[in-house]
Amino acid sequence: MSGTVTAATLVAGVAGDPVGHSLSPLIHNAWIAAAKLDAVYIAVRPGTAGFAALASALRGGVFRGLNVTAPFKAEALAAADRASGRARRSGAANLLLFDRGGEIIADNTDGEGLLAALAQGAPGFDPAAGPAVILGAGGAARGAAAALLHAGAPEIQLVNRSLERARALAQDLGPTVTSLSPDAAPSAIARAKVIINATPAAPDIPLDAAGPGAVVMDMVYRPLVTSFLARANALGLVTVDGLAMLIGQAKPSFTALFETPVPEIDVRGVALAALSEGS
Repeated sequence: MSGTVTAATLVAGVAGDPVGHSLSPLIHNAWIAAAKLDAVYIAVRPGTAGFAALASALRGGVFRGLNVTAPFKAEALAAADRASGRARRSGAANLLLFDRGGEIIADNTDGEGLLAALAQGAPGFDPAAGPAVILGAGGAARGAAAALLHAGAPEIQLVNRSLERARALAQDLGPTVTSLSPDAAPSAIARAKVIINATPAAPDIPLDAAGPGAVVMDMVYRPLVTSFLARANALGLVTVDGLAMLIGQAKPSFTALFETPVPEIDVRGVALAALSEGS
């Protein structure tokens, strides 16, 4: 945009808590500038009234929509009047669109972002080729598992310190999803075609048990090379970082929010520069 906000300026943003660290405004505003849109994308932190109150206040107003990050993705789905199939499968929404008629529509582009990141970082990877191991049993793990199942993964094993929580999620996702404690992870890792960390800090699992063709991904992008990815790199495994997923989920979000294609610019370079400055 030109730098002047007017009544005609399109407004969108990202909501989370904390949200000040998010690279989403940097990425989306770079695309906005490249597309020469009269628009702005901002970070929003819900007040004491909570996320549901924020979503209700933005209903039918000037906001085109919100990307949603932790810890509000489940609340975002609950706040919607309608939801896409992938949002329902994930049990969460990372995108809310505010219809001009007042409806709130929920979607989830996280799975699309995860698969796009894997396709870019590990071009030979096929989700249907074999089992997947996902570390964690929270919303991020649910979204990853739902996306992989939809893409044809024949089996998913959830590794989590709280086995009870992993069992509950596995039961919810279906018979091809099972749960394991970290102590029982080596046998699963040995068979896995992809190992994904969906926790803020990956548990210390034996990556040396992984086969030579396994792909290792971390959803975390601060730091870009986590200790989990560093261990995988040292073993010569193919790795995919969380920034690739962030950009992958942002692309369909941008198109939905601003009803225009994503400009072909190097937003990864922009994001890497910001990460470097913040390190």
